[in-house]
Amino acid sequence: MKELVAAIFAHPDDEILGCGGAMAWHADRGDRVRILILATGLRSRGSAEDDAIARLRDQARAAAEIVGAEKIEFADFPDNAMDSVRLLDVVQRIEAFLSDFRVSQIYTHHGGDLNIDHTIVERAVMTAARPLPGRQSLEIKSCEVNSSTEWANQSTASFAPTDFLDISAVLDRKTRALEVYEGELRPWPHPRSAEGVRALARWRGAQSGLEAAEGYRQLRRIVAVKK
Repeated sequence: MKELVAAIFAHPDDEILGCGGAMAWHADRGDRVRILILATGLRSRGSAEDDAIARLRDQARAAAEIVGAEKIEFADFPDNAMDSVRLLDVVQRIEAFLSDFRVSQIYTHHGGDLNIDHTIVERAVMTAARPLPGRQSLEIKSCEVNSSTEWANQSTASFAPTDFLDISAVLDRKTRALEVYEGELRPWPHPRSAEGVRALARWRGAQSGLEAAEGYRQLRRIVAVKK
C-alpha cells in the first residue's frame, strides 16, 4: 500500500541532509512525498534580497525533483529566530500543510539540535500531529542534520538512532540533490559537504550492517486498526 510521506524542516537543504535518501526511497516505491520548509534560510546572515530567496527556493524545488517529491511548500518564518514567534503560529502552519494530505509518515528535526529553529520545528510537528480520536496510523521520525545535530550542547538529548534505512541505491541522488544548494555547501572536511554526507551515510551503514544508511529516531508511532 502506498504511503503518504511528509518531510517538515526549518531551512532549505535540511530536508536533503536529514532524509534525502528516505524521500528518494519512498518515491521509488510509489509513495507520495511532500515537503514543507518553514524558515527562509538566509536572513540570519544579513539582509537577504527577495531574488536571493527566490533563487534558494528554486534550488529547493530542483532538489525535491531529484529525490522524487511531488510538492514543496515554503513558509516565511524568521531564519534562526523562530523562537521569536508564537509556537502556535508554527503549529497552525504545519496543521494547514497536513490538512489536505492524510500523512502516514513524517520526517522532521531532532529536538536536541544546536539550531534553535530545528528545536522549534520538532516541537511544533509533535503538537500539530498530536494524537486525536479518529486519527489514522502515523509514524514520526527525527533526522540528523549535518553541522547542527552533532554540535548540540551535551546537556540536551543527543541523537541516538533507533531506526536505519538502507540508502545504498539512492545515496548518489541524495548527494546530487544536496549539490543543487551551491550556497549552502561547504568544502570538506566540513560536515555539510558532499563528502561529509557520504561519510555519515557510511558510518550509519557500518552501525547497521549496511553499505550506506540514514539513521532516524522514532518519536511516535500510532497503529490504527480498521474496524
